[in-house]
Amino acid sequence: MYRIIASQLNLPSHQVRNVVNLLEAGSTIPFIARYRKEATGNLDEQVIEKIQGALKRQIEFKKRKAYVIEVIKEQDKLTNELLLAIEKCTDPQELEDLYLPYKYKRKTKAEAARQMGLEPLANTILLQKEKQLNNLAKTFLTDKVRTTNDALEGARYIIAERINEDSKTRNQLRRLFKEEALITSKVKKKTKEEANKYKDYFDYSSKLDKTPGHRLLAIYRAENESFLTVDLKVDELNAVNLLKPLWLSGYNDCSYQVKLAIEDCYKRLLKPSISNEFRKHVKQIADKEAIAVFAENLRQLLLEAPLGQRKILGLDPGFRSGCKVICLDQQGSFKENDTIYPHQPQQRLDEAKKIILALIEKHKIEAIAIGNGTAGRETESFIKGILPDNNIEVFLISEAGASIYSASPIARKEFPQLDLTVRGAISIGRRLQDPLAELVKIDAKSIGVGQYQHDVDQEELKESLENTVVSVVNTVGVQVNTASEHLLKFVSGIGPKLAENIIAYRKQNGNFKRRNELKKVKGLGDKAFEQCAGFLRIAESKNILDNTAVHPERYKLVEAMAKKIQSNVQELIDSEAVRASLPLSEFIEENTGLHTLKDIVKELAKPGLDPRGEAQTFNFAPIQSMAELKEGMLIPGIINNIAKFGAFVNIGIKENGLVHISQVADKFVDDIHSVLKVNQKVNAKVLGLDFERKRIQLSLKK
Repeated sequence: MYRIIASQLNLPSHQVRNVVNLLEAGSTIPFIARYRKEATGNLDEQVIEKIQGALKRQIEFKKRKAYVIEVIKEQDKLTNELLLAIEKCTDPQELEDLYLPYKYKRKTKAEAARQMGLEPLANTILLQKEKQLNNLAKTFLTDKVRTTNDALEGARYIIAERINEDSKTRNQLRRLFKEEALITSKVKKKTKEEANKYKDYFDYSSKLDKTPGHRLLAIYRAENESFLTVDLKVDELNAVNLLKPLWLSGYNDCSYQVKLAIEDCYKRLLKPSISNEFRKHVKQIADKEAIAVFAENLRQLLLEAPLGQRKILGLDPGFRSGCKVICLDQQGSFKENDTIYPHQPQQRLDEAKKIILALIEKHKIEAIAIGNGTAGRETESFIKGILPDNNIEVFLISEAGASIYSASPIARKEFPQLDLTVRGAISIGRRLQDPLAELVKIDAKSIGVGQYQHDVDQEELKESLENTVVSVVNTVGVQVNTASEHLLKFVSGIGPKLAENIIAYRKQNGNFKRRNELKKVKGLGDKAFEQCAGFLRIAESKNILDNTAVHPERYKLVEAMAKKIQSNVQELIDSEAVRASLPLSEFIEENTGLHTLKDIVKELAKPGLDPRGEAQTFNFAPIQSMAELKEGMLIPGIINNIAKFGAFVNIGIKENGLVHISQVADKFVDDIHSVLKVNQKVNAKVLGLDFERKRIQLSLKK
């Protein structure tokens, strides 16, 4: 199994073996990547995740083999030769080809012909030696087989099924589809008006292997919505001619019947079957590509810089229903709420101003967070216009998923007495303080940083996004004395139950004083402590290492390193020169290599430092609608979503602009994430305006 996975991923077998052993021993991906670098050869989380995925597929493949063997055995058709072929098989498609002749089928035309006694006739025809075929066919006439044509047709059905189930035949056709298949789509006339958003695919054709994944997903979505008819095509004559040498061995009447069976088999069985295989295959590739983009976007969003522990005024804007206003203290605790009506139709400006200024004074507000949805820009303009000075920063905050949170069980548990809209405003305010801590409460699919999230494999998407959240939480680290239960559950080795127990312990005993105290939490044993301790921080601990990513299992090593140069741990942290004087090679042991030692020194340089930086304000251009844009205009914006083909930019109006991948830089760009990031601030040039479809084309080229 190790060798197969290693070969699939082009990795050394011993690295794969070590990773699999660690996974099977209950270690998490973040823990393995961070604290077991010597065992893995310094593999990163993405590679370890691929090994985990490959291991899962191998286990499933092994189960599938066992199932296939059992089914064939029950039919009493399992020969030693077939058993050996199944056991040696390493390709899932090859296994399914071996299984196909024995697979349970609904009553087929071939099965009906067998029941009418026509299989001997089919066998004779396939030999292509019989010279008196019509006379032979007459011997098979019964009350159910009334004519020789009926007999020959039934025999052809049996032959067609054998051709369809032959692995060499299927592989020959697969090669043709791989090299030549076209995907085509046509609009259904009766839906032409409704299908306008799929206009690009009304009469579409392209090589299947050259069609971008996002186009495939768009075509499949339109097909599922009954707007398009979609087909996979190769030249039918070429396909049939390709199969003839495999089955034709003469030029007599029997050969003619085999030729007819080949043509029937291709149209009725092989083409639909192989087409479905390829459609499924390219869909899986497109899914993986879309999921990878979604996961990277989510990673970047979760790593958005926090403002930190500031007193926040949060607003969920609205026109007719007013703006919900809330106040939070430095820890994000809810203090007070109100509603203001600064916009049409009420436009109670003086009252709104009085309420806002009173709340700012009462709660000593340090920053203001405003949702960027409906009335967001108008509310931002109003707030900036009434502030007494410039000491209070104003931020427009993404509302994506806030409504999902406000109606969730988590929100109801946190704020059972508050209205949905007030909960939404609290979420907006907390997102400014710490985006990660707030966004982990929301189903990642609802955050709005992907495309086709409802069209891709949902299990694979869920797993990938959950892995991304876990990775980011553990990359950033968690202050155990301030973290919510929802954030703690994503820490390596913890999960929902231990997160609940940590909160219960904290409520009963007060803040944790040191990392070792975690072992007193109910259910948090040695294994869980090993997995989670390095990712949990205790800023108040007397041991400064408790506020770093240095694992407790390495504390004695750090002390020995300091002692070696006649120093102490505090000096190692305070002085770059002292750290530089460490003779790292002298501390190398079997389970402690240079990778780990360099990581320790790196962590000593930044105890308690948040890797995300600090939030910065941003000002959009003073425009309110697409009508105010002109081609050639330069306009500031924020990247709010990235797809394989380009990036979507929030320019402060209802419509987002699109920067096609060909316009993101002055050089050729293959991977857009290597150039742009979600939440990146940019200055874009307006290239084109399509007012009918409300599309704005932008460029980032200099």
